[in-house]
Parts: sequence; C-alpha cells; structure tokens
Amino acid sequence: MHYQPTLKSVRSHPLPGWYDDAKLGIFIHWGPYSVPAFAPPGDPMQILDGKTGFGNFPYAEWYLNSIRIPGTPAWCHHNQVYGEGAAYEQFAPIFNQQIAGWNPQEMADLFVRAGARYVVLVTKHHDGFLMWPSKHPNPRRSGYQVTHDVTGELTAAVNARGMQMGLYYSSLLDWTFTSRPIRDFADLLAGSNISPAYHAYVLAHWHELIESYHPMLLWSDIGYPPRQKLPRLFADYYNQYPQGVVNDRWWQIPSILYNSLGRWLIRRVIRMMDLTKPLPIPHCDFDTAEYTSSPVIRRRKWEADRGVGSSFAYNQFEDETACLKAADAIRLLVDVVSKNGNLLLNVGPRPDGSIPSYQVAVLEGLGDWLRANGEAIYGAHPWVRPQDACGADGEVHYTVRPGALYVVVTRLPADRRLLLGADGLEGECRLLETGEILAVECAGDMIQVSLPASLGEDAIPVLKIAKPV
Repeated sequence: MHYQPTLKSVRSHPLPGWYDDAKLGIFIHWGPYSVPAFAPPGDPMQILDGKTGFGNFPYAEWYLNSIRIPGTPAWCHHNQVYGEGAAYEQFAPIFNQQIAGWNPQEMADLFVRAGARYVVLVTKHHDGFLMWPSKHPNPRRSGYQVTHDVTGELTAAVNARGMQMGLYYSSLLDWTFTSRPIRDFADLLAGSNISPAYHAYVLAHWHELIESYHPMLLWSDIGYPPRQKLPRLFADYYNQYPQGVVNDRWWQIPSILYNSLGRWLIRRVIRMMDLTKPLPIPHCDFDTAEYTSSPVIRRRKWEADRGVGSSFAYNQFEDETACLKAADAIRLLVDVVSKNGNLLLNVGPRPDGSIPSYQVAVLEGLGDWLRANGEAIYGAHPWVRPQDACGADGEVHYTVRPGALYVVVTRLPADRRLLLGADGLEGECRLLETGEILAVECAGDMIQVSLPASLGEDAIPVLKIAKPV
C-alpha cells in the first residue's frame, strides 16, 4: 500500500515477518568514546530507573557528558590522563587513524556465528560524531566524522551474509549543539537543542541514511525535536521499504518544556513514573526495553537491548568478571522470546574494530546453542504462558510453532526430573538436540519428564513435544 504522511496511515503498517521471526540482533556502539574507553562499572538500572543522577553512569559512550560534570569518576580520570580541560574532540582523529585497518568481513562473520539475523550500527551517538562520510557534516566540529565509509562497508558485509541491517541515530541529543551537562532525566528530556537548524540537520541525516544504505530498521534514541511532523518521515520510509521497521524512541516533548520551568515539571512527573515501562508514543513497530526484560507476554512486539557488560561501548576497565557468560545470554534470549520479544545484544569494539575476547566468547557460545536448538527460537512464538517453576530448583520457558511445543529448561533440577503441569503438554517428547525420546510419566495432574543424567550443570536442553497441527 502507499502510506500517507498521517498517523492513521503509518499506524496501519504491519509488523514484517522477518523482524518478528529474527529473535536475535547485534547492536554495535563504536566511536571516539572507544578511545578513552572509560566508565565506572556499575548497574545501569540504578540510573535508568530515573531516581539517580547521571554522574556515575556506567556507559562508556556517555564519556563526553560525564567529563562535563565536575567531580565525577570520568572527570577525574580525564583530567589525570589527558590533562585538565583537554577537549573530547581530540579522540576523533585518533579513532579515524585506528579504524584504518578494520575488517568488516571478520565482524560480520562473527555475527553469523552468533546466530544473529540482524545488526544495528550506531551511526551517530550523543557525542555527535558521524560514522559515515556525510554530505551534511557537523557545522560546529570540522572533520568530525569517519574518513571512510564504515556504515557502508559494514552494511555490505552484513547484507552479503543474509542478515538485515539497521541503523541507530541519536535524534534528540547531540552534545556538539549544547554545552549543558545532563545530570538527570529532566536534563535528558528537555536539555536539548530544538532549533530549526538542528532539526534540519537531523532530518537531512535520516534521509541520507535511508537513501544511501537502505536500512531495514530505523533505531532512534531519546526522542525527536518537537513541532516536527514525524509521520511524513515514516511514510517516506515505508513507501520505499515496506518491510522496514521503526522503534519507539521518537518521543516529542512539547517545546514549551524546553526551559528551566519545563525541567522542573519533568522532575516532578518522573518521581511518579516507572521509567522501566514503555512510554506512550505516536507510532512504532516495536517497543524497546533497556537492560531489563518483561514479567509477562507482551501483546505488542518488543526488543530487549543491553551490552554484554554494564556498558554498551567498550570499557577498558570492565572485564569478563562483570559480564554475561554465554549461558546467561542464552537464558536471556529464551526469556525474551517466550514473552514475544527480540534480543538486541550489544558488542563494544575497541577503536581498531577488534572485539574483546570475552565478548566474542559470549556470542560464539550463544551461536553454538542456537545451531542445535534454534528451531525453538527462530520463527517461534509465545505459548499460553512464558514459564513455569519445576519444583524447588528447576525452571522452564515455553515457545511454540505449528505442530510442536518447545520446553526450554533454563534451570536444571538437581535430580534431572522435570515436574510439569499436564495442561497442553501431552504428546511424544524428544530432546531437540539429539532426537532422543524421553520417558514421560503421569503424576496426578502433573507429568514427570526424566532428562538424561549426562547433562552438565550449565546445560540448557530443549524438549520438543509433538502436537497435532
């Protein structure tokens, strides 16, 4: 169909099957902030809940904002290592020099081994640096973009391997257009530049990214300048790419709130809000949830996004002890898929494009499991409930496809016996990876499934129960 530039028209856009079925994507945060690669490790949710200030944010990609706040760990680190008052912009030429030998083929191969079906690259984060050679360069920072086409090179490598490419762009925040540090959520939402010149810059970039790289996913962040007609951008995009999707971070706060009184009002409202839940927005194809999951099956498609550690961008002061293990990532993926979501798992490359070994290990472990059990993930959908406890120490999650119910054992009982409610679980039961038929016994209104004693403690087996189509 042809979409009109109205909310009613763009809201009729159906969720494309490729995105619904993909289940796993890879996020990439990579830019000049990867040079200092510093953030104090911690729990992002302590800040994302809206109750704590941004001074100790564990996101390394927020380095520019953090060094603008005197006394923060990043401010102290920056002054000690680079000198008091050293400009953040010095990292841009260093970054450009180090990415010269980057190999997009190796990066894309890793994502294939991880089992990813799509990739989302950060083309501009809040620091304003452009990861493509734009025809609309930053008017306030000369040469503040990559010297060769990172976005184009990665897009070509990703598409050549059958994965879809998505592009992230920070629409509302650009710290080259502002000097006020973000100390709390009020500054985050209403401390931005909303001038016509800035909006023209943003809109030109979105059109350039769409026309040059043909992304199948538009991933905006924080919000979008007010007083602008977003349905026109969405309609233009859908008319070119009907199978494209857009995320939910296009909030437009009324322009009257972009002042000190507005920030005061926002602080009052935030105290009464649960910022871990989706905010009302005009239009999107899916919701996003950052460093959190969902307790229930969501009716609308959603996406959980997080880093392997507590930062999206590479943090040289964070190692594998503070990061997910492969088994953690598998359990997270299963939990998200059982509740109608996709997982967008982030990697943070070093400036030269190399990905730390502990991040590689997580992706490859996830891919190994998916090669054996992907039938329960790709193209699967939630069952009538997402999960069950199995006795005192066991847990399972469910997914379903035509003709089969999948029971993913996310926590193995010590005695390797699953005790499940019998409702809907009747049918031949096999271990998905090997095809081995498992013994099933009735136990009152429950069924007991005996798992192979050879399963290791970290095993995450999948049971396939045949169902009539």
